[in-house]
Order: sequence, then structure tokens, then C-alpha cells
Amino acid sequence: MDATTIKIHEDTKLGLDTFREHLSESYDEVIQKVIYIAQTCKTNPKLSQETIVAIEKARERIKQGKFITEADAKKRLGL
Repeated sequence: MDATTIKIHEDTKLGLDTFREHLSESYDEVIQKVIYIAQTCKTNPKLSQETIVAIEKARERIKQGKFITEADAKKRLGL
């Protein structure tokens, strides 16, 4: 995969940080998520609202420690 460097203002970076669900989530993943939400908002506003609510709920679960790691998930699934 090719990568590029872009310059963004510090406040833009801080705004992107609010969309991160976990610290190891890359900015590329965050930007893809924001693009998905924006595109969905145009084509299906109700679905985009549901997506935003789901992301907010996921953030709360993560803050509360109610999640499993990728390693734990693989172990549970026998992978």
C-alpha cells in the first residue's frame, strides 16, 4: 500500500482524535470512517445517524473497559 504525508492543523488532528475508538487506531482508519459517515449522510441520513450513535456507544464501552483484545478474540475463535 502506498502512503503519503499530509499537513493538517493541530486542531484538525485533535478533531480526528475524537473519532478514534482506541489508541492504536490509525489516522487512515479514522479518516476512512469519517468519509464513510459523510457519504452515508448524503445517501441515507437515518443510517448515518445510527452509525454515529453506534460509534459513540462503542467509545463508551471501550472507556469502561468492556471490550476484548484481538488476541483474545482469536483465542476464543480458535484461530
